[in-house]
Amino acid sequence: MTTTTANEHPAPVALITGAGRRIGRAIALAMARAGWDIAVHYRASRQEAEAVASEIEALGRRATLVHGDLADEAAVRRLLPAAAEALGAVTCVVNNASLFDYDSAADFSPAKLDAHMQANVAAPVLLAQALHAHVADGSQGVAQGVIVNLLDQKLYNPNPDFLSYTLSKAALHSATTLLAQALAPKVRVVGVAPGITLVSGDQSEAGFAHAHTQTPLGRSSTPEDVAAAVLYAATARAVTGTTLLVDGGQHLQPLPRDVMFLAK
Repeated sequence: MTTTTANEHPAPVALITGAGRRIGRAIALAMARAGWDIAVHYRASRQEAEAVASEIEALGRRATLVHGDLADEAAVRRLLPAAAEALGAVTCVVNNASLFDYDSAADFSPAKLDAHMQANVAAPVLLAQALHAHVADGSQGVAQGVIVNLLDQKLYNPNPDFLSYTLSKAALHSATTLLAQALAPKVRVVGVAPGITLVSGDQSEAGFAHAHTQTPLGRSSTPEDVAAAVLYAATARAVTGTTLLVDGGQHLQPLPRDVMFLAK
């Protein structure tokens, strides 16, 4: 699904992983409203991705769907070329999609860790590698690209729940710094770390509503807050190798368990 616009100058293009649902959807629509054309990545949620693409087109921007399992290296390597073929030069990749399965020290397994590392670390690094090659090629006419990695405030306020997920996000946090060093000046790399933003797992609506208020600001992040931070990171030309915490100050209040369990 792709549409064209009548703009004389091409719009910037962003590839957003997991853009069909939840926070990814909010990011895609916020960037479209700000004038970006969007490659909507999905794995299983094709109907939701098609709906987001239709909303983007209704905003007067172009959209295309790109499909791939982030645990599949070959599929990940196809994503950016597919986006560029449909929309032109890609200037931004938002690594939003994440595997988020529960485990703990008691039931940890290498297989569970491997699954999180493939989707949450290897795929974002491969996409950063691809964007750098795309920009550095010179034929695209792009001076600089940007990677935005979605992280988690719990990296600054650790608890032992979701052990493999947390280890993978810690690795992506380190990769944000390392890639910012390695890929400069052609590509900036910025992290965005939300707090509790949407209902997760078996959390109830009431439990989420209570947990969402348990921050110094009396509210944690909304999808729109996260999208605004991603849009800032995508356009802030002097920002690289750092992470924006978008959590209402949640990281300032140490907790012994993940907030979804404490709210029960």
